Amino acid sequence: MIHDPLAEARLEDLPAHSQALLQAAERQWDREHGLMMFAYGSLMWNPGFEPAQTLVARVQGYHRALRLRSLVNRGSAEQPGLVMTLLSGGSCRGLLYRVAPQDSEATLHRLWLREMVVGTYVPRWLDCQCADGLGTRKALAFTLSRRSPGWVGDLADDRLLHILRHARGRYGTTLDYLTRAVTCLREHGIHDRALERQLALARSHGL
Repeated sequence: MIHDPLAEARLEDLPAHSQALLQAAERQWDREHGLMMFAYGSLMWNPGFEPAQTLVARVQGYHRALRLRSLVNRGSAEQPGLVMTLLSGGSCRGLLYRVAPQDSEATLHRLWLREMVVGTYVPRWLDCQCADGLGTRKALAFTLSRRSPGWVGDLADDRLLHILRHARGRYGTTLDYLTRAVTCLREHGIHDRALERQLALARSHGL
């Protein structure tokens, strides 16, 4: 049986900073249509909940980047890995999830336990332009400040290749994470040029 690290986790055990951010997010939440979440990384293929609706959507003003250091899930203290985040600037296409109102609060709390365990992300309610013409929806997304110690900054190709070759964590390798992200995006008709280039670089070096 695979151990679920969230099974025994409690909100009150999170850092005070993470708890304060949850309270702020709940104050800003318009609950009329349930919880709206913007997924751009692992939440796309492993949301951990059953959305009532899934739409392709675009966020303006933020872009997806494989720039967040991972010391547990996709790497280790000895060999840090990388996972996705949203950085300011540009735009990002991803998935907009709508959670049914009756499931929304429990889903939000579970996501907080998953994403905010160390309080690295900056949760924001962002405007998401839906691809099906339904207009703009306000959705919660986990962003990152470039002042965060978790941001790795610009990565030279040789450094990225070293990480993709060696980084492994609780849920697998950084390379597998990148591959899953590109595959999932393609399945939804989304082609992220930066990620496609990084994956092509890995393949060209036999990874």
